[in-house]
Amino acid sequence: MAFGFAQAFRTFGKLALAGAIGASLAAGDVGAEQKTPSPGSAKALFGGVSLPTQGPAQPIGFYAKGCMTGAVALPTDGPTWQAMRLSRNRRWGNPVTIALLERFSQDAAKYAGWPGILVGDIAQPRGGPMASGHASHQIGLDADIWLTPMPARRMTAEEREDLPFTSMLQKNKFLTIDPRVWTESHARLLMLAASYPQVERIFVNPAIKKKMCDTWTGDRTNLGKLRPEYGHDSHFHIRLKCPPGVAGCTPQAPVAAGDGCDKSLAWWFTPAPWAPPKPPKPDAKPPKPPREMMVSDLPKACAAVLDAASVASMQAATYGGPSAAGGPSAANGPSAASALAAAPATDDDDGELPDVGPVPNDKPALQ
Repeated sequence: MAFGFAQAFRTFGKLALAGAIGASLAAGDVGAEQKTPSPGSAKALFGGVSLPTQGPAQPIGFYAKGCMTGAVALPTDGPTWQAMRLSRNRRWGNPVTIALLERFSQDAAKYAGWPGILVGDIAQPRGGPMASGHASHQIGLDADIWLTPMPARRMTAEEREDLPFTSMLQKNKFLTIDPRVWTESHARLLMLAASYPQVERIFVNPAIKKKMCDTWTGDRTNLGKLRPEYGHDSHFHIRLKCPPGVAGCTPQAPVAAGDGCDKSLAWWFTPAPWAPPKPPKPDAKPPKPPREMMVSDLPKACAAVLDAASVASMQAATYGGPSAAGGPSAANGPSAASALAAAPATDDDDGELPDVGPVPNDKPALQ
């Protein structure tokens, strides 16, 4: 691997990122700039629902093509976490996901030297496709964690909307970690997140994956869970496995065993993933414009999810009970332990999304 990277950096080491990459990576969202969904589309319908369904929690379908029932909301504040970008109403998830985030935040403070986590998007109240930001996050088993540590004070709602993202990359170099912002605590945080058996994989920027491959000297058993992907330079994306016994949840295909510090990572440092698409042949028919996803494109159960009765209020569906919605005092209760106890007992089944679907628009342009 070292030879492959050396060769790649001889080619690209002096190339600067295009001006647009700074703005897109600073925003921290993949595909955040998208047109407004058409009325009646799956994005419009699921994005227009403000509360989850009543009844038991269940992920339905695949991470990038599904929905969910019985979601609960991460409390906006806890002793070791704060939820961000509250106006998006995307702090909903399967109870196993919310329980994992609360436990992870506590463990991060205890074991990783991290004062607390800032939690970004999880899912919409009933999952489904989002109008902006993500292709996945549709079944309540995905969550974004900022690579910015939580401040020592409780932020206002306005601050949570406006706080800028901090990229781990140098702006004037190709896929290179900025030593002024990257710390050993970042590395410990990622490996802690990967240590939980119910975590299937964690998306990070290719430069972060390379940094971990080059410098992590601890147990590398779970290093393969860190998967390189566009963006993810200012946050990382935790993905949980389908809960055991849930037939309606579609799992991912497994990836190759190992730490992932091989040719599959070196590929990201070649022109291939960053090159623009080849122009069509002169006699080729123009491609059809992509069609918006409709509810009929999702699992059949998702139509019923949209029509199902809502819970009484956001407070009633906040994880830990209504009292947890008002602050950190009741955010961690016995329910967290019981939800985690129901999680899978193995940690060798991480996989990748299929090589189809929307292409993120935050690729660095080579000059």
